[in-house]
Amino acid sequence: MAIQAEDEEILSKFRDEKTRNEAFNMLLKKYQQKIYWHVRRMVIDHDDADDLTQDVFIKVWKNLPGFRNDAQLYTWMYRIATNECITFLNKKKQKNNISLDDVDYELADTLSSSDQFTGDQIQRKLQEAILTLPDKQRLVFNMKYFDDMKYDEMSEVLGTSVGALKASFHLAVKKIEAFVTNTD
Repeated sequence: MAIQAEDEEILSKFRDEKTRNEAFNMLLKKYQQKIYWHVRRMVIDHDDADDLTQDVFIKVWKNLPGFRNDAQLYTWMYRIATNECITFLNKKKQKNNISLDDVDYELADTLSSSDQFTGDQIQRKLQEAILTLPDKQRLVFNMKYFDDMKYDEMSEVLGTSVGALKASFHLAVKKIEAFVTNTD
C-alpha cells in the first residue's frame, strides 16, 4: 500500500503549475473519504453528501492557492465542509419553509429507509439520537465521537472556545443518553 503524501508535499506540488493536478489527486486520495463521512453524518442522505463533498473539493481547488498554512490543511478543509453542511441544512429548511426540527425528522426518515445505512439497531438508535441534537451540538459530537478530533482542532474549525466545545459535547452526550434510554 502506498504511503499517503504529507501535506507539505501536496502543497508544494500544488504551487507548481506543472504538478497541480497531481497534487490535487493526492489531496483527494488522502482526504476525500474523511470529508465525505463528516458531511454524510450531518446531512444523512448519500446523494446529498456526495454532492456536498464535490462542492467542498471545488472550493478547496479554488481557494488552495490562498491557503496560508496558518492551520492544518485537514482542519481548513474540515471548516469548508462544515460550512457547506450548515449552509445546505439552512437552505433545505428555508426551501421547505419548515423548522429545523422538521428537517431532523426528515433526515431520520431518510436514515430509517436508507439501504446505505446498514448496521444493527443500536447504531441506528445512536444515529436517530444524534439527529435530535441542535446543529452545533451534532457537529461537536460527530467531530469528537466519530472523527476523534481534539478540542483545540475543533476550536480552530468552529471558531469556538475549547470550554464551550466541552460543554456542548457533554450536553450532547446527556441528550443522547436520555434519548436512548427513553425510547424503545
